Amino acid sequence: MKGFVYILKSQKNGQFYVGSTTNVVSRVERHNAGLVESTGNFRPYIIELIQGYCTIRQAKQIEYRIKKLKRKDYIEKMILEKRIRMGR
Repeated sequence: MKGFVYILKSQKNGQFYVGSTTNVVSRVERHNAGLVESTGNFRPYIIELIQGYCTIRQAKQIEYRIKKLKRKDYIEKMILEKRIRMGR
């Protein structure tokens, strides 16, 4: 099953949220409806970047690596370049 990594930006406070899913539209709707605990207080969100991967497992690994970095500047660079690059 194909997977996606997405980066959202809160219109309330400008913070980024990185996630992975098999259905981006449905997942973002859940974020904006307040149904995701970690993002409920900072909605609405806009999609800044979506990148597809061959499997959801691969997407989750990339999501984990991005979250582990905890660097806003790195996320902003990915958005500007319109792609996620994770060197191995």
